Formats: sequence, C-alpha cells, structure tokens
Amino acid sequence: MKYIRFTAPLICVAMFTFLASCGGGEQKTAATDSTAVDTTKAAPAPVINTIVTTPQNMVIVIHKVADFAKWKVGYESDDSARLANGIHNYVIGRGLKDSTMVLVALKIDDTAKAKAFAKNPALKKAMQKGGVIGTPTMYFNTATWQDTAIIDTKIRVNTMLNVKDFDAWVKSFEEGKQERLENGIVTRVVGHDLNDSKKVRLVTALTDTAKAFAYYKSDAIKKRMQASGVIGEPVRFIFRIVKRY
Repeated sequence: MKYIRFTAPLICVAMFTFLASCGGGEQKTAATDSTAVDTTKAAPAPVINTIVTTPQNMVIVIHKVADFAKWKVGYESDDSARLANGIHNYVIGRGLKDSTMVLVALKIDDTAKAKAFAKNPALKKAMQKGGVIGTPTMYFNTATWQDTAIIDTKIRVNTMLNVKDFDAWVKSFEEGKQERLENGIVTRVVGHDLNDSKKVRLVTALTDTAKAFAYYKSDAIKKRMQASGVIGEPVRFIFRIVKRY
C-alpha cells in the first residue's frame, strides 16, 4: 500500500510534465508558423508611361525683352485673352547665353483661332507694352512624340532643321539615341511644322553641356545628319526653363 501511495503522485507528475511539454511544443510551432509568411510587403508601384504619341499642336514664340520680370508680369496678366482663343501656357525659357531672349511654348486647341490671334493688332500692342523688342519669331508645330518625365536638368535646346523626308529622318534619329545619351543629350519633343513635315522641330535636354557642345561641333553628328537627310545647318536656341505650367 505504501508503494502504491508513493508512486501515484509520481505518475501524475510525469503525465502533467508530458502534457505540458506537448502543449509548449505546439505553442512554439504555432509561433514559428505565424511568422513564416510576411504579409507586410507593399504592392509594387505601378509603372507610369511618360511617353505621349498623341499629336499636340503648339506654337513657339522667341523674342527679345527689355526687362524679363516686367515682361513676365504683363504676359501672365494677359492669359484670359489667350484662353479665349484656345491657347494654353506650357513653358517659359530664357536664353542660356543671352537671358533677354525668351522662348514661350504654348499648346493650342484650334489652330485657326491661334493664327488669327497671332495676327491681331491688340497682341502686338500688348507685346510692345510688355517690353518686347523687335519682331518675334513664331512657329506653329505639331509635336508627334513627347517625353513628359520630370528630369533634373532645366537646360533645353530648341532645334529647327529641314529634312528630305520626316519618317526617314525619325528612323535615323532613333538609331542615334545611344550616341546622344553618351554625349549628354536627352530627347524631349519631336515634331514638325503644322503644314510641312519636312520642317522639323526638336527639343532636347542637356545633362552635360560640355559634352553636348563638343558633339554639336563633331564630325559624328555631321555624318549622322547627312545620312538622315538633313538639309543645310540646324538652327539651335539653347535656353533654361524658368517656368512650366
């Protein structure tokens, strides 16, 4: 009897220890399993396409001003007249070498209205009042390709050139992309005159002005332009973006 009394508690203790150890093992496994799957990972950010291939009609105006700050105030105060004619502010730039030279790029909804507005005597008076010197140069163009991605550099080159065939020039131009990148030139806008596709307008950004300026004088670009059907010498206006609307 004494033996039975003594061993009974031992059996109970052993059973309790066994059950406790089993329960602890289950708890540990559950804890391990709960951390095996990471549910905190964020979904990948959507890829945004910055390339626009829908044709956009635009007007580019380049002129000299007596005082840029005064001109800008007058220009922006006349915005309602432009909007009434379907003309929308886009970019204002100042010449890199001569900051009194100003480039204004605007998007247009109705080319007929925009052209009529450009010939309106009231516009000429407003420009003279704002301090515009001389006769402005004005280009009506269709942008056929644009890259709208925001980049660090604000230096741009507006290039006007004549080509034998626009499509052939575009193909050759695309083939020279890597060469331009290696020389600090990034394409931003490709287009042509509103009524003549052989008159090309090109806007590029310069990420390395020293390399780009050297490239403009190189035999490499001369050979590439000749092969792509460029006629004559390109006309470049280098500017710094002051405001983007």
